Amino acid sequence: MPKMNERTMNIGELYSQLKDSVGFDIRVAAPGIIESVDYNRQTCTVQLAIREKLNNDGNLEWVEIPTLLDVPFLICSGGGYCLTLPIQPGDECLVVFGDMCIDAWWQSSGVQNQIERRRHDLSDGFAIVGFRSQPQVVSNYSSGTAQLRNAAGSAYIEISGDNINIVASGSIKINGKTIYLN
Repeated sequence: MPKMNERTMNIGELYSQLKDSVGFDIRVAAPGIIESVDYNRQTCTVQLAIREKLNNDGNLEWVEIPTLLDVPFLICSGGGYCLTLPIQPGDECLVVFGDMCIDAWWQSSGVQNQIERRRHDLSDGFAIVGFRSQPQVVSNYSSGTAQLRNAAGSAYIEISGDNINIVASGSIKINGKTIYLN
């Protein structure tokens, strides 16, 4: 006859399975690929770039997580200034999932009550565009200067110590009511 501890799960294994079960349903962050962009709403649709293994009638199979819709994307901004970048389909990003339902805040701004009680849900993601997989790394990354540049590196504005360099393989245009050069 089996002993009692052989017929029941020990407490450590019970806690381990409970932790795995709870942790499986919590979304924190995942890499994604931009599918489309709505500049007017400043949102994008994102396909998460990692599949999930799910049990389908006893068979484990890899499935793609459904496309995320209306994901707000990061705009570097503050103090009345912002940096806009042309986000394109195929760009890689990191989707960070909010701890709580973001709907009321997103629609109205300010401090809001939650419309629904949900945590770490796929519908509460924020896209941070710019993270790159190894095949998509930026070539000739400048490790000693600050650059605003195109991906090819053929046009850039660079700050290097006390110097500012402007380089373009095409034209450089300066428009203004008054232009001062010293």
